[in-house]
Amino acid sequence: MEAQATGGLLRFFEDLPDPRGRNRLHKLTDMLVIAILAVICGADGWEDVALFGRAKHKWLQTFLELPWGIPSHDTFGRVFARLNPEAFEACFVAWIGSLTASTDGRLIAIDGKALRRSFEHAWDKSGMAHLVSAFVGSNQMVFGQCKVDDKSNEIVAIPKLLELLDLKGATVTIDAMGCQKQIAGQIVAQGGDYVLAVKDNQANLHETVQAVMAEARQENLEGWHGAHHEQTEAGHGRIETRKVWCVSDVQWLGPVAKEWPGLRSVVMVEATRQVAGQDASTECRYYISSRDGRDARALAAAIRGHWGIENRLHWLLDMTFQEDASRIRKGHGAENFSRLRRIALNLLRQDQSVKASIRGKRKLGGWDHDFLLKLIIG
Repeated sequence: MEAQATGGLLRFFEDLPDPRGRNRLHKLTDMLVIAILAVICGADGWEDVALFGRAKHKWLQTFLELPWGIPSHDTFGRVFARLNPEAFEACFVAWIGSLTASTDGRLIAIDGKALRRSFEHAWDKSGMAHLVSAFVGSNQMVFGQCKVDDKSNEIVAIPKLLELLDLKGATVTIDAMGCQKQIAGQIVAQGGDYVLAVKDNQANLHETVQAVMAEARQENLEGWHGAHHEQTEAGHGRIETRKVWCVSDVQWLGPVAKEWPGLRSVVMVEATRQVAGQDASTECRYYISSRDGRDARALAAAIRGHWGIENRLHWLLDMTFQEDASRIRKGHGAENFSRLRRIALNLLRQDQSVKASIRGKRKLGGWDHDFLLKLIIG
């Protein structure tokens, strides 16, 4: 009964190594299913997970073995604190890969997020978990996640995350922290394209791109094999105009151009925001890309789409899943509970049978056993 009811998800996690020795009473797969279902229904910690399991014990027995009943919250905490996060992530990536079609043509945004209450001691916040996620805006699903010690170590985590992903035909967008030659080369080698923000952490590149784009704009892109795109959006009491200039003649960058694998274009975005009753503000941002600079509309869409990871993932995890308020700290517990949230979010995103918000679907899962079981069966 268990394999039939939960095989759609569990078959990708059956080989997940159990961190316990031989003396174990509860099956790891049973614990995983209970935890995922509990998070879908609003659980914010291991006490909530165990409480959910006890409340749903009779129903859970219809498709899980549960030879020793529902584990205690201490047992959940100990097991997930010791569970290998890299092995858990590999299972996660294999599962999400089975749900989605090819990445061809898709935008994959990579960005980091701190778990603000995951530090061990209140007087030392340096140990808080920092996660780097890969988010696909077209279906609003998380494709992967890696933990780093702090934001500065995203440079180490991003290549590891990219290795787990199928990048063929996809465009990867990363903020300035990920603007590294090794990362650009890895994306191209894996069959993808990149759009990387350029700031002062690459001072020589930043200054050179600024100079080239200033000259290209002064000449209205004539002879630069470039393109221009402009878009205005209004809403919530503000008007935002984004002007995008792209140049394909990267040889004007000089020796810098040859240092970046696959480089085909440089981009400038001028964003002007006007809020009622306030002076207008203008910000200029710069990017390098392996995509053709003669398609300004496509590059503008990729740059704009990158910020979807903030609104559709980070904000949602904080406001709906209360991720920033989580006090889980021990071992790998914070990272693995975060991964449970992302599994839950992907399951909720994947469902098209109910027209409701993520918050509404979470409530429905707690009320309707049929809906909850359908989510995890797939």
